[in-house]
Amino acid sequence: MRAVWSFWSKPFQAAKGRTWKTHFHHLLSWCLSLRLARRHYPETVLVTDRAGKLLLVDHLGLSFSHVSTELERLRKADPGFWALGKFIAYSIQDQPFLHLDTDVFLWGRLPATVENAPVFAQCPETYHSIEQHHSPRTIEGIFERHQLALPNEWEWSRSRWDRHFREENCGIVGGTDTAFLRHYATTALDLVLNPLHAPAWAELQEKDGFNQIIEQFWLSACLDYHRFAPKSPHHGIQASYLFPSLDAAFHPAHAARAGFTHLLGDAKQNGFVTKRLEERVLREDPVLYRHCVRVSQSPSALSWSYA
Repeated sequence: MRAVWSFWSKPFQAAKGRTWKTHFHHLLSWCLSLRLARRHYPETVLVTDRAGKLLLVDHLGLSFSHVSTELERLRKADPGFWALGKFIAYSIQDQPFLHLDTDVFLWGRLPATVENAPVFAQCPETYHSIEQHHSPRTIEGIFERHQLALPNEWEWSRSRWDRHFREENCGIVGGTDTAFLRHYATTALDLVLNPLHAPAWAELQEKDGFNQIIEQFWLSACLDYHRFAPKSPHHGIQASYLFPSLDAAFHPAHAARAGFTHLLGDAKQNGFVTKRLEERVLREDPVLYRHCVRVSQSPSALSWSYA
């Protein structure tokens, strides 16, 4: 199984999504995430754009088995939809893979039951209220006003849920069924990038919270629909999870047993967390730590641009 990371530089430069406290800590997280995962999964892949390659490979010196600049396809895309880079990374995989967010650290290898699953994710999330603003209902209302249809998977899955909806936490995501994962990713890309949908998405001035709907709810919807659709080529598909719930994923004892850390959301801004990150990288590789310091302070490294 190969380990895959994606980095679309445009949203990073625009500070979209949950960002690290400083550029220095962003670099440290890349170094540690790659260093740890490579111990268990020697084949590593970076899917990025030219600016991302300049920063992570040319300046920072990260060594991946393969580097793709496929995210150049997104040069004109709205950086508010920061998850688009992940969808492209999923869609171009042709063998079993594990995609990691760069705030995920694998201290141990994934269990075989997860690695060998057709699809896996970090954990299911079942507590989201349909009444919240960042929900499928908001997108449904916008598409309805513009007389646009949502995919069958979306409509069918929503018919099964009432006050809440399920998502798959995609801190890690992957599996052996690359055909299903490609379908999930390419349909997500079409949902966002189809020119016919542009007027609908333009109604959302703030798109950040809707990335999880398109990434995590949409994966749940695809799994639900194709598991039961008798004529689907993915009939019977099911997901496995590293943790049975979000609470379990963030329970210190459970996370320690799994050898897994995911610094979700605002944790990346927490001074205690970033200090521990510094200490860990310094202990792992003092030379690498000092190189991150130099790159974070280098005018040439800081002048990298998407243009």
